Amino acid sequence: MKQPILTHELILEAPERTTDTGGGQDVTWRPVGTLWADIESTSAREPVSGFRESARITHRITIRNAPVSSPRRPSADCRFRSGQRIFAIRGIAHADTKRKYLICWTEEAPFA
Repeated sequence: MKQPILTHELILEAPERTTDTGGGQDVTWRPVGTLWADIESTSAREPVSGFRESARITHRITIRNAPVSSPRRPSADCRFRSGQRIFAIRGIAHADTKRKYLICWTEEAPFA
């Protein structure tokens, strides 16, 4: 593994779910902490959904490892934010045998 260059400041956000009046759930995002990351684009495609194109961009985001019990350790239901960009976390794995870094497989939310 090449040494990651952690130059991107990201905010880790965790979901908070509350029951709405219709029996469903509302999700709000609570900031958990600020992490430094190495972001690498892995793929991009523009499938057509209905009559609209919708971009799908995936990234491999490398961060420093955190203990499993730490609230600053991401999970697959969390997301990263960088300004207006949102990266939904799809999976997490150790990046190296020394477990110094984590790789987060993410998908960037399309523009609103």
